[in-house]
Amino acid sequence: MGVISVLFPEGSKRELLQKVPPSEPDFFVDLGLDQIVNTLTASREEEYRLRVFFFLPLQDIEAIRYRQEVMRDLENENLAESIRTFSQGMHAVRTQLALSKKLYYKHNKEGWFLEAVATYCETVEKLVHSLSSSAIQSHGLCAFREYLLRYIRSSRFVTLKEATEKLRHDLADVEYCLIIDGGRVKVRRYEQEADYSKEIEKTFAKFRQDAAKDYRIQYPQRVEMNHVEAKIAELVARLFPEVFSSLEAYCAENADFLDETVATFDREIQFYLAYLEYIAPLRRKGLQFCYPEVSDTCKDICAHETFDLALAYRLMSEGKTVVTNDFFLQGKERVFVVSGPNQGGKTTFARTFGQLHYLASLGCPVPGKAARLFLFDRIFTHFEREEDIKNLHGKLEDDLVRMHTILTQATSKSIIIINEIFNSTTLHDALLLSREIMERILQLDALCVWVTFVVELASLSDRIVSMVSTVSPDNPSVRTYKILRKPADGLAFALLIAEKYRLTRDQIKERIKP
Repeated sequence: MGVISVLFPEGSKRELLQKVPPSEPDFFVDLGLDQIVNTLTASREEEYRLRVFFFLPLQDIEAIRYRQEVMRDLENENLAESIRTFSQGMHAVRTQLALSKKLYYKHNKEGWFLEAVATYCETVEKLVHSLSSSAIQSHGLCAFREYLLRYIRSSRFVTLKEATEKLRHDLADVEYCLIIDGGRVKVRRYEQEADYSKEIEKTFAKFRQDAAKDYRIQYPQRVEMNHVEAKIAELVARLFPEVFSSLEAYCAENADFLDETVATFDREIQFYLAYLEYIAPLRRKGLQFCYPEVSDTCKDICAHETFDLALAYRLMSEGKTVVTNDFFLQGKERVFVVSGPNQGGKTTFARTFGQLHYLASLGCPVPGKAARLFLFDRIFTHFEREEDIKNLHGKLEDDLVRMHTILTQATSKSIIIINEIFNSTTLHDALLLSREIMERILQLDALCVWVTFVVELASLSDRIVSMVSTVSPDNPSVRTYKILRKPADGLAFALLIAEKYRLTRDQIKERIKP
């Protein structure tokens, strides 16, 4: 049996990570996914290299369900805590192994290697106990638990554990005496001489003041021998050659003691823990997350009480309220055209749409009370960029070149997200060009969100749904950040502004009346 993975079911893309590790997708910055991934991997990236897992969306429904099952299991805090304890133990193993490699003196190196193996055996056994007493449902964790049960009963592990325990016991039994005479140190076997340290401790015990503050400076424990200690260890090894020869042989024979499946689990499980820890404070604030239904055939999609995850995380840290929104497409509907006043949440809505689909493709719970989403092949975004002085194209030409690239690569399974294109040209030209691009998108039958000031796009086809960012009825300068499914009407917002400043036709006539 190969290495069991809790991220990739058998036959999925796990091998791709080893051959060509993926890089951050082009659309990450546009959708705010870079902020999410950077934050949730920050404390783990150096040790576990988690980011690559978030760069590889799944394109198999069963693989997504496989991850959703594991994520659901880990919502059990007792199970999650036991796995965090396991990870701490494995961190200690890696730290001790690193010491055994970088230290200079031979016996110092061998001693830390022995400690690493002892920590490893104890850590694995604790994890087996925790998993055995947990109500696990997911295929991934169940398969790993069964593997661990077989592993700890295997001759490989049993022999390793017994050899480790025996060697530690033998080393603990080594007793010797140091005879210090000026600058000379002699080492000899212990010959049952009286131990006066215990008598001294007993004599001075009555002077102990347990409640008194300890003013002694605490120095960190050293892990590396100095040259004197190393020489003493060398002399002790000469006095007890069998024990230290066994230690040397043990280190050589068990150089590859770390089981590959155990090590893989330790790294992969961090994907789940990191994401759940990231969304935990949002849940405590009352925001909901759900495991979406995902289809690779049906484009009837919806989400209820959803939100931009990156924005919500930032607003939460600032103590601000998060506004949720709903959306749905059904039947032959494929495109959202989002219009309305500036700074009203239109771009946030577009980002939310992209985030939901991408996070769902990773097998993660997504923001919202409930969601049904489409499994895409690729996501394409066109967001406004600052002009590059090295680029000889004008702004309009650059927009057209980028859209041409998207339309030549997109398929019926793609998701296209466009944010405020053709702002650099006239309304007439923007409408003409936008119509041509919309026709191509409709021909592709791709899902699309298009944020635009060209409201005429919303009425080009019955496959297009108009979404409008709304303002407060009492004060049109106040944005509600609610994006509603309603006909686009730029004049309606203009009328609200005119009413606020008493500039409607009737109000003006009333004011200039003699």
